[in-house]
Amino acid sequence: MSLRRLRAGELLALAGAICVIVALRLPWYESAGRNLSAWATFGPAVALLMLSTAGALVLVVATVTERTTALPVAAAVWGTLLGFFGVVAAIVRVLERPEHASSLCAGAWLALAGAVLILAGCWQAMRDERTELYPPANIQARPPPV
Repeated sequence: MSLRRLRAGELLALAGAICVIVALRLPWYESAGRNLSAWATFGPAVALLMLSTAGALVLVVATVTERTTALPVAAAVWGTLLGFFGVVAAIVRVLERPEHASSLCAGAWLALAGAVLILAGCWQAMRDERTELYPPANIQARPPPV
């Protein structure tokens, strides 16, 4: 396990995941004097935001714990796809007003920013092809057959 393997893409994705997690605890909409959270207006868009957050966290954990580049690259590809769906879901949540909400609160904007960071971070992690952060494989030569 090495935290030195984290590059800019993984750190951006982690920051985006933290933003979405914090946004889930904040109010998203104001409706007739009461605040509505993401949990009060739960739907497919919130589920997609949580999936994109999970994809970003898997990318960070895979990068830190794996000894080869195979799993972090696969996690970056899936994280980019889930991040794209998360951005679309966050835009939908900003544009729609459930239960006759009159205005948006900080939670919806923070979730949108987090989803964009997740997408940008996973995309950057996928683009960064530096392999010097991983030690080269020590392959033992086998003796020839007799």
